[in-house]
Amino acid sequence: MSTEFIPVYKPSFGGNEKKYVNECLDTTWISSKGEFIGRFEKEFASYLNVPYATTVGNGTAALHLALITLGIGIGDEVIVPTFTYIASVNAIAIVGATPVFVDSLEGTWNVDPEKLAEKITPKTKAIMVVHLYGAPCEMNAIDSIAQKNNLLVIEDAAEAFGSMYDNRYVGDFGVISTFSFFGNKTITTGEGGMIVAKNKEVIDRAAYLKSQAVSPIREYWHDEVGYNFRMTNICAAIGLAQLEKATEIIQRKKQLAQWYKEELKNAPVIFQKDIAGSRNSYWMISILAENEPKRDGLRNYLKESKVETRPLFHPAHTMPVFKSAEVFPVAESISKRGMNLPSFPDLTREEVVRICTSIKEYLHR
Repeated sequence: MSTEFIPVYKPSFGGNEKKYVNECLDTTWISSKGEFIGRFEKEFASYLNVPYATTVGNGTAALHLALITLGIGIGDEVIVPTFTYIASVNAIAIVGATPVFVDSLEGTWNVDPEKLAEKITPKTKAIMVVHLYGAPCEMNAIDSIAQKNNLLVIEDAAEAFGSMYDNRYVGDFGVISTFSFFGNKTITTGEGGMIVAKNKEVIDRAAYLKSQAVSPIREYWHDEVGYNFRMTNICAAIGLAQLEKATEIIQRKKQLAQWYKEELKNAPVIFQKDIAGSRNSYWMISILAENEPKRDGLRNYLKESKVETRPLFHPAHTMPVFKSAEVFPVAESISKRGMNLPSFPDLTREEVVRICTSIKEYLHR
């Protein structure tokens, strides 16, 4: 059996990436203007079956821009799961709002709608849902809570491009939704992000603010404080090429998840669960061990076997800058016991078998 190093992730190229990037170089359109930006925005919106999309420089910028577009700031509270990548929470803090943490569901690891409802106060302005590792949140329950309390819903879909809930792509539920195209995402632009919305005024506002709030009718005239959150034409060219093979990439990742589940069927590990009526895009295929020492031992054993893994995210309320005395037992348990397995689209069946053999060797010894 091969003993070559297996990374936890690497992008899958092989489409028109080089061709489109060379077109940018040949035409000298390499910065934040050029035909690939508009093409990528249009095709991305079409893929998700949403009317509007605008590119940004990265996923964190997308979250920041989403919040300022909706006018969220000082004095507002935004409910967010504590078990998420820190960018979700950082963006709330950056605009001066207060993140209000919520625990997770044991099965899906996503935000618990019942506990979310308990955190609503007169200061609550929005709910930020995060579709973790590709698994969709329970959007019908969350939307019902939001509508009942007149709250905005922001979808952080950075990890869930191509995931579906109730026959709709994630990103189609929020008043505004964000995506990331970092190098380890399902489709990538190297660094990049996207905002999508169903309301033209919302997307126009986002597009205006992301480009230094430049006046649409007067050159180099800026009507208010703006930002430089633009994507380059080169990044958009890569993104368009990736989007052209997105269905194939997602299908491969679905196959990977199936292989892992087959190989680890009788192993003492727990996979992230999907909810009925959803489709997981399996950005990161993840498991829980019995406890933290078992998880750490397993990760070390796999590292010795030249297999890279990642721990699951630390809950935001445990970070020094957001430290809270409140206890979130589900999030804390998942974080301590969980790990991401190699999940890149070009991973082979032989490599999955090798990884799973090492997992079973460690856990059964």
